[in-house]
Amino acid sequence: MDETEKKGNGKISPEQSVSEGEAGGEESSVSELETLHQQLAAKELEAKENYDRYLRQVAELENFRKRMAREQAEAIRYANENLMRELLPALDNLERAVEHAKGGQNGNPLLEGIEMVLRGLLEALSSHGLTQHSALGEVFDPGKHEAMAQVEAPDRAPNTIVGEHHKGYYLFDRLLRPALVSVAKLPETKEKKSPEE
Repeated sequence: MDETEKKGNGKISPEQSVSEGEAGGEESSVSELETLHQQLAAKELEAKENYDRYLRQVAELENFRKRMAREQAEAIRYANENLMRELLPALDNLERAVEHAKGGQNGNPLLEGIEMVLRGLLEALSSHGLTQHSALGEVFDPGKHEAMAQVEAPDRAPNTIVGEHHKGYYLFDRLLRPALVSVAKLPETKEKKSPEE
């Protein structure tokens, strides 16, 4: 058969169909392979993003656990703060009673009894983390002291604490109550400057 006859009757020879089938099959398998590679790359990217998200969630959960444990420990440690604050005026009154009894002649048994009560109360409170802070002689610090008055004290440096109305207290490392103090200031000069100066 010659070529015109093949074309004329519209039939394709078996050799032609095999060669065209192979070419079409190779193209479709190449495109399918590229599609599969693209899908695989997309799935790998998605898997990587999911793994990164998982790692972030695990780290976030661990940070949350640590923060909750820290807050719980702090809440337990400072649970008695209100009780301690309410007992401080009683301590102040006992200290004042001791100071007052020291001035009397017949107050020795009373003074000893009050001192024992005061000592016992301070020991009980200190076992729960309460500590006294005496501010006399220190430089005034508004974070630890509360100024009640300024007193002229020529022998003391300015802003030095010269009087203490009641002591400051700490509960562990937290300031429970600042010390109420009197602060030294320079004496004012009595000479008035002349208007010319």
